[in-house]
Amino acid sequence: MRRTKAVLTGLCLIVLVAACGERGQPSSAPPATSAAPAQSPAPGDHPLTLRHNGQDRAYLLHAPPGYDPNRSSALVIALHFYPGTGAAMRELAGLDARADKDNVLVAYPDGVGGGFNALVCCGTQDDVGFLNALTDHLVRTWRADPNRVFLTGISNGGDMSFRAAVEGAGRYAAIGVVSGGYSGSLTTAESYVPENPVSVITFIGGQDRYASIFQTGVRTWQQRLTCRPGPKASGAPRVTRTVAGCADGSEVDVYTITDMGHSWPGATAGQLAAPAAGLSATDLMWEFFAAHPRRA
Repeated sequence: MRRTKAVLTGLCLIVLVAACGERGQPSSAPPATSAAPAQSPAPGDHPLTLRHNGQDRAYLLHAPPGYDPNRSSALVIALHFYPGTGAAMRELAGLDARADKDNVLVAYPDGVGGGFNALVCCGTQDDVGFLNALTDHLVRTWRADPNRVFLTGISNGGDMSFRAAVEGAGRYAAIGVVSGGYSGSLTTAESYVPENPVSVITFIGGQDRYASIFQTGVRTWQQRLTCRPGPKASGAPRVTRTVAGCADGSEVDVYTITDMGHSWPGATAGQLAAPAAGLSATDLMWEFFAAHPRRA
């Protein structure tokens, strides 16, 4: 009798745990459960996990020295290339120094198998659901400001930023895409654009073998959102910038670096660094994010 009672109690606990998970999937998919171990928000570097769809998803959270859990902070989620890791993205992008100065949280998730299930590759994970659940968790537990949540990424991580911008149900105010693009079978539908305004800053290397794909993707994005590009301007030698205002109030800034390949302009360390690109993607997107909180 005692054994039967214990088994029934265990089953009840399992049901309760499953019922307490967060919604993390796009609206077209079945609900997914996510849960995180108890955490004590504080300054520092925190290797953490979030359980999503029965799997522990790892991420590093950098909280600046001035972080105060009683005050809201902007949040940047940085997505790595394929194959890569959150640690590799951290080394490449150099976001922590800016975060320490401006009191911003930065999260570096690991993709499963070294990649994210973005627009053209890599894997089959529910990465949109994972990023949505991660955002919700950091808003709730770490007091990230829901109006100042931003995504950035390079290559596969840049593609993933575009996908999450569309499918993130208004969670992301702006994205910063480096050597990545809006392409693939999902993007063939005219309706595949954000329902809420999401501003975009993107950096394209003129020598990148995917440059024409990235440029076509930006033009498609602008056309679908009725964006009006202004005249081209040169902000640095061999760099062209265009700025477009869109009908929904978002903005699209495009930097084309003539002599750069598939890289992160201005990065001084890490794989895909381009220290001689003539500009810093990190500095420019940081300023862009600060100027583009979520629009109602």
